[in-house]
Amino acid sequence: MGLDGTYGRRTGGGEQPVPGPAARAGFFPGARQAPPRGQPPQPRRAPAGPFDLYAWLSEPRATELPGVYGYGHVPRPPEPEDGGGVPVPGRTLLGRAALNLVVAWLLFRYGGPLLFDVLNWVFHLTRLRHDSLTSPYALVQLLFQVVLVALLIRVFGRMGRWPEVWRRYAAPALARLVTHERPAEAGGPDGGAPLSAPHLDPWQELRAAGAWAGAQALDEEVRRGAVGDVDYVRIRRAWQGVAGEPARLREFTDEVAARGGAACAHPSAARDLAVRCAEHDLLMRQVRLGTVQDVPKNPAGHRGAGFALDPALLGTSLLAVGPAGNGKTTLLVRPVAEALCLQALANTACVVVVGAADADLGPDSAYDVVIAPGDPASPYGLDLYGAAQHADEAAARLADALLPDELALRTEVARATVQQVVGPFRSAHGRCPGVRELRDLLVGAPEAWAELTGALREAGRLDAHRHDLQQRERQHGRADDPGTLLADRLALLDRPAFAGCFNPSRDEPGEQKPPFAMRALEHPLRVRVKLPEQSHPEAARMLARLVVGQFVQAASGRRDRSLFAGLVVDDATAAVDANTVRGLQRMRGANAGALLALRSLADLPEALRAPLFGAVGCRMAFPGIAPWDGRLFSEAWGTVWVQEKAVTQTPDTSGGMLRRAGRAFRGLLAGAPVQTQSVTTRSVERQLWSPSDLAHALPAGHAVASLTTVEGAQVAPLLVDLRS
Repeated sequence: MGLDGTYGRRTGGGEQPVPGPAARAGFFPGARQAPPRGQPPQPRRAPAGPFDLYAWLSEPRATELPGVYGYGHVPRPPEPEDGGGVPVPGRTLLGRAALNLVVAWLLFRYGGPLLFDVLNWVFHLTRLRHDSLTSPYALVQLLFQVVLVALLIRVFGRMGRWPEVWRRYAAPALARLVTHERPAEAGGPDGGAPLSAPHLDPWQELRAAGAWAGAQALDEEVRRGAVGDVDYVRIRRAWQGVAGEPARLREFTDEVAARGGAACAHPSAARDLAVRCAEHDLLMRQVRLGTVQDVPKNPAGHRGAGFALDPALLGTSLLAVGPAGNGKTTLLVRPVAEALCLQALANTACVVVVGAADADLGPDSAYDVVIAPGDPASPYGLDLYGAAQHADEAAARLADALLPDELALRTEVARATVQQVVGPFRSAHGRCPGVRELRDLLVGAPEAWAELTGALREAGRLDAHRHDLQQRERQHGRADDPGTLLADRLALLDRPAFAGCFNPSRDEPGEQKPPFAMRALEHPLRVRVKLPEQSHPEAARMLARLVVGQFVQAASGRRDRSLFAGLVVDDATAAVDANTVRGLQRMRGANAGALLALRSLADLPEALRAPLFGAVGCRMAFPGIAPWDGRLFSEAWGTVWVQEKAVTQTPDTSGGMLRRAGRAFRGLLAGAPVQTQSVTTRSVERQLWSPSDLAHALPAGHAVASLTTVEGAQVAPLLVDLRS
């Protein structure tokens, strides 16, 4: 990839652009236990099959609450509360409703005839009774029955909370029945026949602008089920781009009329992913991750709803903490990466996914650019300076990545050292130095230093960089020379296994792979970076810091921010530094965000833990985290006022001789003295989620997540079942 951010593959006649390769159950009432661990989740839909676009568009969507999966969601009505603010348990509510129904029926069944006899006696005395249906007696009798039924419903319905039973159980069940159990129409997606078109026009805006030919071509493909959700969102985005430019409208119309659902395609020509492991709604740009549990700790509006993430939430960045093997990759990281890849195919996002080479983050065919240092089959390399146009900025990011965590205090000195070499080299040669060239210059090799000085003299740039060269020469050979340390660290990348993977030197043998530059985030790219954690662990940590630092720098410095730039890091332990923490805060206003997964906060330097928590807007705790990790979550989520009841039991000594004798007999039978209870209720402040709850009481397959949108809307911590 060149400095202009384009990428391609070198051929004999030049460079041709090519597409990329294709709790315990008793602790949380109502929480379901997760199924045993097994294989990774299977794809929910085969994207290659016919797609019913009309049904997908006509499905109701809720957008009121952040974090709620809007597709097909029916808002839950507010639940009335008893005194003390605790909702009535379902078993108690249903039992009370059934008891009142039985009593009301008995009164109507046996009390009604008695009242009718009294009514008959009154009419008999007044001689108004007749057998005709239109007689006053018949009308009064009918009216009496209606009033009696209404009175019984009013009295016993209020005592039995029948309206609450309707709102909590009957209404949602009826809504699900109406919404999801539609009668199967002949010729549906499974039958292969043309799909029926209800009174819905997906291309109304195109027809209104006069693009009849394109709309008719799309209608024909929609009836065949050949237009998917990715196609619809991609074409609508392209239409929004040309709607205000009449000069481009004709070109858009011709392409849609000629190519139909394949119009305005992604540069890779892909229209969908081969498999999907999660449920997505591209119209709302959401990915469904699980179900919010119906427990008192969760906000009432989220209980029982689907839990989803979208760019509005990922724009504040998400930090997920949990030990290895608890499902972070399978249940969170891969679905989010998959969602961003689908949005990239719809030309609405770009994504960089970083993880180990053996991490299950989707097949290589789901990405346009696959960078696998150490793998000879990897089609692309990595530009070590590809985050910025200015040499000093790119050199600073490389210096940050080279230093280990224990030497972070010398960051400024290391940055200046690399900048004193990279800047003059680029002025002399028009490119940044390769790994071997940079290493020789940092250690002060005489041949490399003489060659750089001569090249600057020939280019007429020696005077401009004389000060940097003199400073670097004074450091050569000293015991505290930072160049020696940086060269030793850079030697980890100058290995035969990494040949051709990074910026090449002038005399470096072998075929060079086209390097990917992070400046290309203005294009809807899907990038997968595979780190060699097994064969070269220290080099993998350096590359993780470099890629994350470059992304933060490039995402914040984009001129065109119309695409959402997403970063997904499967294990961000080595990738987080002070520069990354500062960059996460800047990305909120740059239409970009990151998902950072950690095994433990203890793996980070202590000086970064609290700032990292403050920099992200969304936080997620998985089962099995350490109590000291749970303390940071607990402090971030704050406290809540709860009603605490204190029960005091004392021996019952009231009453006369007969009552005392009865109590003595009851105590003899029960084996314990009869006692009275006194209950005291008071409001106390408690942690919403204590460190002990997070460390020991979360069920497997669950997580606790708090959310914040880019606009500032916040959602209290939610207990989510990620396997439902």
